[in-house]
Amino acid sequence: MAQATDAGRTVILTVDDDPGVSRAIARDLRRRYGGDYRIVRAESGESAVEALRELKLRGDLVAVILADYRMPQMNGIEFLEEAIGVYPGARRVLLTAYADTGAAIDAINVVDLDHYLLKPWDPPEEKLYPVVDDLLTAWRSSDFRPVPATKVVGHRWSAPSSRVREFLARNQVPYRWYSSDEPEGSRLLEAAGADGRRLPLVLTPDGTALTEPEPADLAAHVGLATAPSAEFYDLVVIGGGPAGLGAAVYGSSEGLRTVLVERSATGGQAGQSSRIENYLGFPDGVSGAQLTDRARRQATRFGAEILTAREVTGLEAHGAARVVRFSDGSAIAAHSVILATGVSYRQLGAPGCDDLTGRGVYYGSALTEASSCEGQDVYVVGGANSAGQAAVFLSQGAKSVTLLVRGESLSASMSYYLIQQIEEAPNITVRTRTVVGEAHGAEHLERLTLRDEATGGSESVDVQWMFVFIGAAPLTDWLDGTVLRDRYGFILAGPDLTPDGRPPVGWELDRPPYHLETSAPGVFVAGDARALSAKRVASAVGEGAMAVMLVHRYLEQS
Repeated sequence: MAQATDAGRTVILTVDDDPGVSRAIARDLRRRYGGDYRIVRAESGESAVEALRELKLRGDLVAVILADYRMPQMNGIEFLEEAIGVYPGARRVLLTAYADTGAAIDAINVVDLDHYLLKPWDPPEEKLYPVVDDLLTAWRSSDFRPVPATKVVGHRWSAPSSRVREFLARNQVPYRWYSSDEPEGSRLLEAAGADGRRLPLVLTPDGTALTEPEPADLAAHVGLATAPSAEFYDLVVIGGGPAGLGAAVYGSSEGLRTVLVERSATGGQAGQSSRIENYLGFPDGVSGAQLTDRARRQATRFGAEILTAREVTGLEAHGAARVVRFSDGSAIAAHSVILATGVSYRQLGAPGCDDLTGRGVYYGSALTEASSCEGQDVYVVGGANSAGQAAVFLSQGAKSVTLLVRGESLSASMSYYLIQQIEEAPNITVRTRTVVGEAHGAEHLERLTLRDEATGGSESVDVQWMFVFIGAAPLTDWLDGTVLRDRYGFILAGPDLTPDGRPPVGWELDRPPYHLETSAPGVFVAGDARALSAKRVASAVGEGAMAVMLVHRYLEQS
């Protein structure tokens, strides 16, 4: 486990699997930098990665990372590769023995290493502190220098507070959380002239106070792009999940002027996953947030615009242009559009759940709320991969996790590797043929009524935390009358539009629709919103890339 001292300051993190060495370097760092920096130490690469992810979710800054090279399971270079995805601006140091200097030199190219340091580093005044001093100076002068964090004052059981925290965390916006009933929270409320009756209160880095802000207003005040820079593009991508990000990367890298429009936060359902272990190229797994952050940075590096908190309400064809309309009445146009709107978690219909959403009942918020579940009994509802990933993640800190599954087993809907992890976790219990009959509570969730589908019997259990992953519904209602969809709302494309060999009604071109093309020429679909799609991250990314290839073909023939 990672250990830390003095919360609330920029972090220097060190990881070494030798407990004696780990304590020694933490001691030396604390002696010199403990007054200004928070020293976090870990004794394995895996625990250090988890510590970095937790710091990221809380909005903390990490200035320097020092990692031992020779560690089991995950060596120092492998760890630093993971760390780059979480804190790309942190300065990186590899601790090596003399025999490992060759590997350290190689690491300069692999992980853009800033320095390698031979062990032992005695005396630290000559061998350790000058190196760290230089790295801290470089970090402070970089684009990743400390900046005032957004402050959120709210209540633990406030649904609006939960939504704001999730929005900021998923959009990688650093923030600090203050409970309204604690002294510092009260001081911030008083300073802002707020009485605490309407929460959350958000204090932006420039000192602006926002009370119960809407996503668009919040996004604009914390530095997220919400307005397009142009009126016309080559490609508009609607939706920022894996398919949308894949399309934005490939579209912008291939010269298309591309804008991605996302109504909430990039990543979609995958971005909320605590750990994805079957994605190609990540043998040790990758969190959804980390994968999303890398993809977003990659897309913007190629020149794609990413607009956040913009809801699309209409799509129209005007000659060769495809016009995308927003909820505020504004619009942009493009030669082509890729629909990557993804899906949303289905809501649990049991009585009481709607009133307690955000106050003990959560949909896809396991990462944001996990720290509050420490040592608690937690219930997870669902039998597919999202539920399994959440159960495994929450089990690391919760006292117990109970997985409620409507079906007779997990094997019908969950990947084998996840089933194995659940079976091996001592504090996870799986209850099959069990559903939630009712949720009870006044200010927050206090109790659940569970119903056994096999016997018809009911049982009441005390619980404050329930995370729901019960399938997904496509976010396509706004497309009614624009493109053809199946009876469940998923978008039909390519061969599915021509089952009898005839083009769809209203199709005017002398060719059939391309593979991912919808019933509207020049409008393509990728990812989970497509009918009969695979519902996997890898296939969604692949479809995003394929859709761009088809966009090129469409533009060449238009």
